[in-house]
Amino acid sequence: MLAAVAAAAVPGVAPVATGPSPDDAADFRSCVVQDADGRRWRVRSPLNTEASMRLETEHLVLQAFTPSVRARLPFHLPSVAGSVAHNGLRTFVYSHLAGHTLSLRELQRQNTDPEPPLHAPSPSAAPRAPLAVQLGRALGTLHSLPRALVMDADLPAYSADQCRKRMLHDLDQAATTGLIPGELLRRWEDALEDTTLWQFSTRVVHGDLQEDNITIDHGALVSFTGWSDLHVGDPAEDFSWLVGMADPTFADTVLEAYSVAAVQPPDRHLLRRAHLKAEFALAEWLVRGVDRGIPSMVENAQRMLATLAEDVRATASPSPGVTGPVAERSPEGADPSSAPTGSVPTVPAPGHDDSGLETGASGHGATDTGAAPTGPAVTGGGPASSSEPYPRASSSETEDPRA
Repeated sequence: MLAAVAAAAVPGVAPVATGPSPDDAADFRSCVVQDADGRRWRVRSPLNTEASMRLETEHLVLQAFTPSVRARLPFHLPSVAGSVAHNGLRTFVYSHLAGHTLSLRELQRQNTDPEPPLHAPSPSAAPRAPLAVQLGRALGTLHSLPRALVMDADLPAYSADQCRKRMLHDLDQAATTGLIPGELLRRWEDALEDTTLWQFSTRVVHGDLQEDNITIDHGALVSFTGWSDLHVGDPAEDFSWLVGMADPTFADTVLEAYSVAAVQPPDRHLLRRAHLKAEFALAEWLVRGVDRGIPSMVENAQRMLATLAEDVRATASPSPGVTGPVAERSPEGADPSSAPTGSVPTVPAPGHDDSGLETGASGHGATDTGAAPTGPAVTGGGPASSSEPYPRASSSETEDPRA
């Protein structure tokens, strides 16, 4: 069916084969189509009005990336080749990009043991950077794009405080379900009320970055996909997926490369907000299941939330991104090296704060604070007692809402 749609949407396409294409199975039907000339196309067909609006928005976003902007990015973006109305909704056909998506575990493996390139590089060519470095550079470049790119396309732009208030609103909505452990609701509310975490300069962010939207080809970053949520907002949104990495050094490497590539260094609490967003994503998943009336989705989310609550209790994590009990403040004038250890992060090298990132940030607009907040910062961690810090819902765990 999708192959026929591709033929109708793009003149001259004569499909001869189809293959799978990872996507959100609750919202889309997708596939890769190969035509008689050997060209490949990605087809995405929405299953509901909301998904259709997301595709329309993505089309608008991709148009905002002019050839000059695309040339600045160290990765490719898909291009819309055509579209056609199908069952009252619009299906889009994109030019297919090489490579494939990888699981978090496979991303980590290819970071240390990448697949060799198809063609031997020139002897004078610089060695290819590890995958984590490539991702950090890509995010740094993306977050350094001018805000006008988003605002001229009439896409959302939020201040740091608006980001916090929007998440508070979502928290209130999640609480009304009565299905989320109270300890998690209080944990997230405390983090949202801690205004020191929310003093940052907003950036152009992807908004839905996770492993299913990252295409890799033989150890090289090829593209970011899924551009329906591009906006100006909290850069931590594009780092929350890294919380699922079993090896924290992968995320550390991404952040280090990011701090070098970005025009402005990241704020000191970016990691903590990334952990908060990773935890809260489970509540958003539950709310989505409730709104759509999918019991299996709700039950899955409840199981993951229960696991998270157990991990929080087991690790005595007082806040997202904090690995254990907060150490008592050292007496004024005391040697910092005599402070209690345990959950206290290792003192970083000069020029970095406790998160391992360069300190200081300056904002572009009047809505941004323009300065790095004061107070202790913490690194990585998060409540975990298994190889993955937070249970995750993948597209393979979703259901067709029409079933």
